[in-house]
Amino acid sequence: MKIGTPLLLLLAALLVAAPVAAQEQVPERLSLERALEIARASNPSFRASSNDERVADWNVRQAWGRLLPTATANAGVAWQGTGEQQFGTLTLGDLGFGNQPSYYTSSYRIGLSYSLDWATIKGPSQAKADRASTVSQIDVAESNLVAQVTNAYLEMLRQQEAVRIAEAQLENSRYNLRLAQAQLEVGAVTGIDVGQAEVQVGRSEVQALQSRNLFETARMRLLQQLGQPMGADFELSTPFELSEPTWELEELTQMAEGTNPGLELRRNTRRAADIGVSSARSSYFPTMTISTGWSGFTREASSTDFQIAQAQRQVASSIAQCSAQNELYSRLTPPLPPIDCARFAFTDAQRQAIVSQNDQFPFGFQQSPMTVSLGLSIPIFQGLSRQRNLEAARVQRDDAIEQLREQEIALQADLAIGLANARTAYQSALLEERNRQLAERQLTLARERYQLGEITFVDLVDAQTVLAQAEVDRIQAVFAYHDLVTNLEALVGTSLRN
Repeated sequence: MKIGTPLLLLLAALLVAAPVAAQEQVPERLSLERALEIARASNPSFRASSNDERVADWNVRQAWGRLLPTATANAGVAWQGTGEQQFGTLTLGDLGFGNQPSYYTSSYRIGLSYSLDWATIKGPSQAKADRASTVSQIDVAESNLVAQVTNAYLEMLRQQEAVRIAEAQLENSRYNLRLAQAQLEVGAVTGIDVGQAEVQVGRSEVQALQSRNLFETARMRLLQQLGQPMGADFELSTPFELSEPTWELEELTQMAEGTNPGLELRRNTRRAADIGVSSARSSYFPTMTISTGWSGFTREASSTDFQIAQAQRQVASSIAQCSAQNELYSRLTPPLPPIDCARFAFTDAQRQAIVSQNDQFPFGFQQSPMTVSLGLSIPIFQGLSRQRNLEAARVQRDDAIEQLREQEIALQADLAIGLANARTAYQSALLEERNRQLAERQLTLARERYQLGEITFVDLVDAQTVLAQAEVDRIQAVFAYHDLVTNLEALVGTSLRN
């Protein structure tokens, strides 16, 4: 069938659009909440971690399945060619069974077995505990992803502010250049001031160019965390406002004890270790095994000539014995009546019976006797391996207890330090904002004094540099505060921002 050009174009468009539709799209205005949704759906590392839950689910199902009997079924066919077969030092020919035909055989067997020990009984509990640990590991990965995406989001906002400051610095430098040129026209300054102003403009252009590059780098790093292509264009829409940290340490500690994913992982690891000790003791307990099976087989010769000849030889032997017995009866005094030897004759019915009985391959099975067995295995001595494994399980449990305690102490310390740092960063940001306002007033005053000829152009540039540095310090202080709040959120395991 010949496919038209429009249909080919439609198929090509569907093939191209299929993978795009399956991937989360970045909207033109990207909020932090939407960025986290996209990252959960598209970040390769997190998706790889999330896939472990499916294996853990099947481990639980498998643990329950081990409490059920095991069923097996097998069948097969075989062919045996003609030739002599040896039984010890004799062959079939020595036993009078030469000229054996080839044989076709088939067989089947259905078996049921059931084995039960303490480790199998504890298997579902162990699998559930391991699954809980896996889920906690996924929660830890999600918490790390949230922190990474939030930090990348903040970094892009930070570089966006840096671009704004660099462009404002460039505009101030150009304004100073125009101011110096006006002063030169009225003869208030020399050309040196204009040259210095031009150099300052060039430096500001370089700073603006580098700031834009850092902004683009931050944008691509955010797209990398979201698992998106680098060509996506968007704007950030979530504002990170500076607000006073009013949380109390007791409040944060109580929240973290219930939602911190790392702490929950340690708890689940301890629960799994407790069950591991119980499972290790199972090597001291007996194991019960029950098995049964049904089987059958067929055996068919490729030719019934051998079987018919064997039956005919048996009939001939019976007739010869009958004749010899009649001869003996005739010599007795008085002689006995003779036996009818004709009844031993080989008939067509016997021939047909041999042919019918041979017709079994492949489904004329003969049932084998059913078997049922019950066993009980009691371990007595295994070279101290059981003691070693039990002690190793106990040590693993004790380690899990200490690691949980270490995690709790570290969490309390990190929360106390993080909260103190956040409060300090908030106060620092307020001070830097005041410094920026002072620097801005100083620059305005410096421009007025320069126009009056009271200061040199170098003094004006110094005032502008102080303002630029104050802007940078303010932005760094504000985003340092947001970074510390993000770290606190990772410790608590939930968002602390309104």
